[in-house]
Amino acid sequence: MNVVKSKPNRSLTRRAAIKTALAGAAVAAIGPTALSAKDRNVPAGYVDCHSHIWTRDVKKYPLAEGKTVADLDPPSFTTEELLALARPLGVGRVVLIAHTQYYVYDNTYMVDAAKAHPGVFSVVGALDHELPRVAERMRKNLGDHIRSYRIASWRDPKGWLQGEGMTQMWTTAAEEGISMGLLLNPENLPQVDRMCEKFPDTPVVIDHFGRVGVDGEIRKKDLDNLCRLARHKHVHVKVSAYYALGKKQPPYLDLAPMIRRVLDAYGANRCMWGSDAPYQIVPPHTYQASLDLVTKQLDFLSDEDRSWLLGKTAEKVYFA
Repeated sequence: MNVVKSKPNRSLTRRAAIKTALAGAAVAAIGPTALSAKDRNVPAGYVDCHSHIWTRDVKKYPLAEGKTVADLDPPSFTTEELLALARPLGVGRVVLIAHTQYYVYDNTYMVDAAKAHPGVFSVVGALDHELPRVAERMRKNLGDHIRSYRIASWRDPKGWLQGEGMTQMWTTAAEEGISMGLLLNPENLPQVDRMCEKFPDTPVVIDHFGRVGVDGEIRKKDLDNLCRLARHKHVHVKVSAYYALGKKQPPYLDLAPMIRRVLDAYGANRCMWGSDAPYQIVPPHTYQASLDLVTKQLDFLSDEDRSWLLGKTAEKVYFA
């Protein structure tokens, strides 16, 4: 989600933020992590269900649509920078999300990260549903750790879930246990509801609460529409991107009633925490503050709720 409002000298501010966050992370280890993996061949720790990565190595990983390194904002957020930030805070695994603004349908950088760090990353890729043999492409991509596809409403708000290729994607997803990762605005939630009725067995993940509250106001109608989707048993919600919702200020306690409402509707086993790094580490926001909301701030969460939010749900959807 790239919804941070423009500020003076934004690139310089974000570059400083990245350096500050990474430096702080190096000394911010928090002790025992929530999820033990000692009997499994996976890294121990929390699972961040939503982070982007990109690199200034545009020779090896070209940017799309005429973009240059000058367009990268923040200027760098590589695989190594993400791990340096997340690991000291107890995050053992991360779900990497396609960033179509820079790479459109090219998933190579994320796939290479997943191959270089076995068990650490799962990939939510991008796929042009108008290409031939969509189902075949999706099945082949499973070998590249692509367990989900990001589908955004921006380019065609009315027709974004339509067409034969989209039908193939949702059908294949149901057959293969691949999830449809939906980035949308609140007004698109009824469209998703209709799609879930048509494809009841397709796993669906709603990014960032369906962006309810992105304009600063959490409307009952929007939240009702989000919670209405809970009747579809394969729909999950990312409890994420706090920097962009409601008052947009840490410690984000204004979001607590929405989080509680969503958990009451879906159950913690269908909700998952995500940072939306690197946008979540632009001042005054930090990765630690995002994690703290779930680990320390929400007193209505049980230990079992936290275990689902901080790992078990994402593991089920992206790593099983």
